[in-house]
Amino acid sequence: MNIILLGPPGAGKGTQARRLVEERGMTQLSTGDMLREARSSGTEMGRKVAEVMDRGELVTDEIVIGLIAEKLAGDAGGGFIFDGFPRTLGQADALGALLERMGQKLDAVIEMRVDDEALVARITARSTCGNCGEVYNDLTKPIPADGKCSKCGGTEFKRRADDNEGSLRQRLMEYYKKTSPLIGYYYAKGDLTGVEGLGEIDEVSGAIKAVLDA
Repeated sequence: MNIILLGPPGAGKGTQARRLVEERGMTQLSTGDMLREARSSGTEMGRKVAEVMDRGELVTDEIVIGLIAEKLAGDAGGGFIFDGFPRTLGQADALGALLERMGQKLDAVIEMRVDDEALVARITARSTCGNCGEVYNDLTKPIPADGKCSKCGGTEFKRRADDNEGSLRQRLMEYYKKTSPLIGYYYAKGDLTGVEGLGEIDEVSGAIKAVLDA
């Protein structure tokens, strides 16, 4: 099963993707992670990525699609979660063409719907474990009283520099300008299902599970 998680920054896509990896054996394809992995791989594709990034330029869609193709060829038994890609209509077309070429298909596109004001309040309270990346929130999931990560026992926690109200509102504007057209694109294809993204983590996971098991 191959799925896309759509939603603005901070909607919880990464948290839900990790749940799907743990519970269904899916493989999360995060653009950022793939680029970092490729850069240090020493492969021809990796050298291309390194050259572009060293010049301070954006990696082209062609390169990203090439990296995704390599991952798809690895044949993850549980399927793939596309996280952070596609971001534009052109990328969506390219991904659809790639899947078709490889004899695969997109099974679901899940939009994690959120209220902007509630999202700003949630994200400005967010922190992560510096060791394993587990996400905490001052309002909904505070760091344990003993100061240790409940997942790995780590004791260092950090906040993203851009997890402040001004930066977040700018990131939201960029998302709505560039990525929200994908909602109409996948709705027209009959692939889109929306879930409430600001509920408790287990509630959101349950809603996503219902979509995938339908």
